[in-house]
Amino acid sequence: MSERKVLNKYYPPDFDPSKIPKLKLPKDRQYVVRLMAPFNMRCKTCGEYIYKGKKFNARKETVQNELYMGLPIFRFYIKCTRCLAEITFKTDPENTDYAMEHGATRNFQAEKLIEEEEKRIQQEREEEELNNPMKVLENRTKDSKMEMEVLENLQELKELNQRQAQVDFEGMIDRYRELERREREREKEEDERETKEMLDRALVKRLRDSDSDSEKEEESSRSSQSNKSNTDKPTDILTIDKPTEALGASAGGVKRAKVESWERSVGALGGGGALGSLVVRKKPAVTVTKPGPVATAAAPTLQTDSKASTADSKNASQPVTSQNASSSLSLLGAYSDSDSNDSD
Repeated sequence: MSERKVLNKYYPPDFDPSKIPKLKLPKDRQYVVRLMAPFNMRCKTCGEYIYKGKKFNARKETVQNELYMGLPIFRFYIKCTRCLAEITFKTDPENTDYAMEHGATRNFQAEKLIEEEEKRIQQEREEEELNNPMKVLENRTKDSKMEMEVLENLQELKELNQRQAQVDFEGMIDRYRELERREREREKEEDERETKEMLDRALVKRLRDSDSDSEKEEESSRSSQSNKSNTDKPTDILTIDKPTEALGASAGGVKRAKVESWERSVGALGGGGALGSLVVRKKPAVTVTKPGPVATAAAPTLQTDSKASTADSKNASQPVTSQNASSSLSLLGAYSDSDSNDSD
């Protein structure tokens, strides 16, 4: 399939361009083009302002019998955006601009007119000086004279200003001192404000630190109380040191050994205080006068009672050992024998 948009066309060998018929179009034919307003203008019919850059669908035609150095001049027709009045303007290649023709007036043209007038005067002067040397001398003399007058007028204005100018030096110094005083006061206020803020921050920090210290003390007291309550266990009653007055003769005036931590938590293996509470002593039976065998049986009971008392005193004064445990067991055996003898 051939391309739709191509740059090169095929011309057959028998192609003759003179055989192509030419269209007979008028020379002043108009074309519809899209353009923007080249300058600010105001409609003469309704007074509507049309600003530069406004887009229009305009009609373009070539101006007949007008050329500038072989360049054609074009005319454009637009319509007012408000009253639809026709406005025309054309190109001006001589000034590289556009010229207004009909239907509106161009705005902001005063500066352009002044420039054109100055250009025209300068051109006329150059033409006169080109043909008349005396005119050149007159123009130079006139220019120098005008320059001297301008300098004299400027000097007079400076002297007049110096005479009328009354400088109050004292007032200037006072104002400068006042500005310095205000600046110092402002700096002092800023320093005071900064120090106050720093003190406030330090005070708040100290208060927070004191609060934290009190909280720490409370926590430490609470922890000590909890530790104390934890140490007071039910088994500690077995190892509590009794005062010497309560011990009496059983203590024998001898101090007890230091209680270890494991003994406080577990308890001692033996001892008079601990195992003595487990032994229940019965009251001695009333002696009855019976025959000889009965008397002989009572004697061992008295001996066992004395032995038990001596063993108790030894257990209260000596530390816990395995011998104490064996002695306690022997005491239990002796009591059981005495009970059996009484029953007999």
